[in-house]
Amino acid sequence: MRLPGPLHVLNEGLAFLLEIAAIAALAWWGFTTGENVLVGAVLGVGAPVAAMVLWGLFAAPRARFTVALPFVLLVKAAVFGAGALALYGVGHPAAAVGFAVVALLNTALAAVDREAHFRAAG
Repeated sequence: MRLPGPLHVLNEGLAFLLEIAAIAALAWWGFTTGENVLVGAVLGVGAPVAAMVLWGLFAAPRARFTVALPFVLLVKAAVFGAGALALYGVGHPAAAVGFAVVALLNTALAAVDREAHFRAAG
């Protein structure tokens, strides 16, 4: 099922906002989790950077490496799952569940749309 143009654009925009939210949640978690300032800084910078690198290498629209859809979905699940867990870890379980549900629906729509685009192009 190929998404209509405006819905495709909205879903892609939402995906970008979810990526930013996951990165922000990881930074928030990292900076507030550490036992001291140094550990907090390492986690607060390291966790979001790791997520961004992973995303940029495998899941971004212009990813460095082209991989099969199941691997892209695995990377997205890891980043979005980590973002949801980070929200939970900073004491916002309802936001964590809401984020996870929206990310799951967004990713499912994007995967169906991506497959439809590949089939139409091939």
